[in-house]
Formats: sequence, structure tokens, C-alpha cells
Amino acid sequence: VLFYQPQVDTEGRVVGAEALLRWRDAKGGLLRPADFMQAAEDTGFILPLGHWVLQEACRQLAAWQSQPAQRHLRLSVNISALQLRQPDFVQQVGDVILRSGVSAEQLTLVLTESVLVHDMEDAVGKMRALHAMGVRLSLDDFGAGYSSLSYLRELPFAEMKIDRAFTRGIVRDAHAASISRNLLQLGRDLGIDVIAEGVEQEDQFALLGEQGCGLFQGYLFGRPMEVDAFNQRLLTAP
Repeated sequence: VLFYQPQVDTEGRVVGAEALLRWRDAKGGLLRPADFMQAAEDTGFILPLGHWVLQEACRQLAAWQSQPAQRHLRLSVNISALQLRQPDFVQQVGDVILRSGVSAEQLTLVLTESVLVHDMEDAVGKMRALHAMGVRLSLDDFGAGYSSLSYLRELPFAEMKIDRAFTRGIVRDAHAASISRNLLQLGRDLGIDVIAEGVEQEDQFALLGEQGCGLFQGYLFGRPMEVDAFNQRLLTAP
């Protein structure tokens, strides 16, 4: 089942969501990806599962786009390295967009640096083809691993995310605050959006806003929730 976590602007208005996968188990209850994703990758089930996620996310995005008050929403979908390495992945995305009727510009595919380390040339070709279709690309957890600045300079990313590891300590840790400030400036210099993840407290939200951050995601604005709860959240948003 897909849950949706709100993404908001500086005024707290919901501008989009991230689709987050959960597994409803008869015995174990609601499982997070950490509890089943490794098994999915080891068995190859990650590929049909990932395709289902993309289809279901676009189905929901189409439902929002059919409503005037929700037409502006963007939806982010996480893509695994194994998915991107499929020879027909770009065609899969194009087919899902065509069948669902969604606006490609409001679909964001979220990639981590791990998708780039196996076959950079293949990944770059597919990313540029997706970009040409109008799909937005987001680099997740930038700065938390070994991400190269060349990824942002050379690849068609429309967005990067500030990892929650920096957001968590931003108020009391000068180094974390400096990193977030520099990442935001980098985004401005490159002309791409920057979204801060893991925002849980008002003082984190305020400081990131002072640094020029315009997009936020975290428990302060809503936990991942089922679609009915998300739609209700839209009704109570500023």
C-alpha cells in the first residue's frame, strides 16, 4: 500500500507529496521498507513491485489532477537502482504516464547516488530521456554519502534533498547549519529546487526558512498517511 507524506512551502501550504511504500502483513501489521525491501531485491520482486508503485502513484496523481483544488500537487516516487537498470525503464515510465493521463511535469522520480555507480553512461542516457519527457528528477540524501558535485552539474536534476541527518541538528550544530546553508546556495546557483527532509520542530523550520529554503517535508507537517487522511490534510491546510 502507498502512504503519502506532505511536502509544503514556506507558508505551510501543501504543494506535493512523497509516495512511500508500506506492506500490510496479516501477522506483522504494517511493515516499513526496511523490513521487506532487501528480500524484494534478493528475489527480483523489486521490479514488479516498483512498477506497481509507479502505476499506483500515477493513478493517484491523475485523481488529484482531476480536482481543481488539487491540480497543483506534485508527487515524488522513489526509484531503485535495479529499476533504472532495466533496458526498457524509460519506456515503462512513458507508458504509465500515457495510460494514466498525468502531466509528466508533476511527477518526480527520486534517485539516490547508488543508481549512478554501476553504469554511469547508461544511467545518464536514461535520465536525459526522462527529462526530455518532462519528468522531474530528484537527487536524494545529497551530502550524506559520496555524492559528487558533478552529478548536479552534469545531470538533469530538478531537485535535491537535504538529508535529515543535517536537518536534525541544524539548530544546535553550527556545522549542520553551515552545510544546509551551503546546499541551499548550491541549489540557487544551479537553478534547482532544494527540499529539506526530516523537519520535526518549529525552530528547524524557522532556521531553514531564514537560510532561504522553500520546500519542506517531515513530521512537523504530517507523517506518511493513507490517501484518505492525506486528502483530509489538504482540506485543513493553510
